[in-house]
Amino acid sequence: MTIAPGRRRFAGLLATGLGLTALGGCGGFQLGMKKPEVAVVDIRPLDGNLLEQRFVLSLRVTNPNSVEIPIEGLTFRLDLNGQQFATGVSNKPVVIPRLGDGVVEVTATTGLASLLRQFRELAKLRDKAEYRLRGRLVTGNFGGFDFDETGEVGLPKGFGEAPRRESRPPVEKF
Repeated sequence: MTIAPGRRRFAGLLATGLGLTALGGCGGFQLGMKKPEVAVVDIRPLDGNLLEQRFVLSLRVTNPNSVEIPIEGLTFRLDLNGQQFATGVSNKPVVIPRLGDGVVEVTATTGLASLLRQFRELAKLRDKAEYRLRGRLVTGNFGGFDFDETGEVGLPKGFGEAPRRESRPPVEKF
């Protein structure tokens, strides 16, 4: 069975087009690229109501590569002490310089149940909280990088403790 010359030419053009498209998608990607590191550097309350609270998370993104990484956005989930605490997305573009780092501020949202659960847990630990931050950095040239980082956040001394009262003998007045 022979293939007509017109169909053979169309099939060749189609294969070439698909190959170029696949190469174009990887054009900016260099073999041996290392994943950027992402760490929580600050958490600040933003606003909220009874059922939902929002925080500003400052994330430090460290680029160990010799090329800059243009980040178009990210998605993330923050766990504290082994339990889900907050989630969020961001579409703010930022460029992380080669062999450098940058701070990305994102909004994290949590619910009342998660917040109350964390207050109970933090009251037990008193001096630190373990976190796990996972998500995806969305990039234009590279497609994206998944991240899964852990760390500890120190708490102020006395956080979660009941206020102490000085013991005084009872005073009787007549």
